[in-house]
Amino acid sequence: MTATPNDGQRAGTAVDAARSPFLPRLRPRGAVWLTAPAVLVLLVALAYPLGIVVWRSFSDPAIGIDNYVWFFQSAVNRTVLQRTFVVAAWVTLACLICAYPYAYAMTIVGRNMRLALILCVLVPFWLSGVVRTLAWVILLQDSGVINSILRGIGLSPVKLIRTLPGVVIGMTQVLLPFMILPIYSVMKGIDTRLLQAARSLGARPWKAFLQIYVPLSLPGVYAGAIIVFILSLGFYITPALLGGPRSILLSSLVQNQVLSLLNWGRGGAMGVVLLVATFVLLAIAAPLMRQKHTSSRREA
Repeated sequence: MTATPNDGQRAGTAVDAARSPFLPRLRPRGAVWLTAPAVLVLLVALAYPLGIVVWRSFSDPAIGIDNYVWFFQSAVNRTVLQRTFVVAAWVTLACLICAYPYAYAMTIVGRNMRLALILCVLVPFWLSGVVRTLAWVILLQDSGVINSILRGIGLSPVKLIRTLPGVVIGMTQVLLPFMILPIYSVMKGIDTRLLQAARSLGARPWKAFLQIYVPLSLPGVYAGAIIVFILSLGFYITPALLGGPRSILLSSLVQNQVLSLLNWGRGGAMGVVLLVATFVLLAIAAPLMRQKHTSSRREA
């Protein structure tokens, strides 16, 4: 008598049922209980406060859309909102330029060097954001290290503190790990034999890298870019310490309305406008990124 594959499947099912007769019935319930803590945390720490902010933006001081009308009628608010998105875009681009070669280097060096590079990425997480920003104040101020070096080599000093370039530099350093880690996590899974195969077929190294390696690493680039861009929109400490009157971002205006003027309605309206604008941009960018990634993979 010959055993068939169906007999093996039935035997496996019987063994599983014998081991845990209640497993099929408890599996859906178990999934619910496993996700319950995460859902509870999101409801308490995110959904409820966000709901309060949205409600107060429409009800403080009176029910209506007066806070939103005030926001969009103010030229200062519109300028600051535009500046916030521009700074976030520049920070994202600067992080990408610095993070991509760094992440690639982490994939090609030896084990000890890779550990050292990873440590350099993780060390900033152990330091306070205020401490790192104050370090940049020392470096970027008019009598700081950078301008002292420029004077020493005969060049004129550059105004970096209280300017948008200074804000972008400081935010790039703080947010750089959030770009490096997603890119590296994708790069370490790319099979480098694909590059060797392309070179064996006559492709130049740079062409093989651009047409094969880069498209395969785009998921990490997109993930890192989204994370850095979203974090940049709500950044407060670094722009407040490195920026000036002409480099104020929307987070500073929200802080001023809520903590200084105690106007929760207008502060909430600013936060809601920023949140909605972020969702709209992500909704527009996500299909474009997906389409570009699909076409790049086909070309590769």
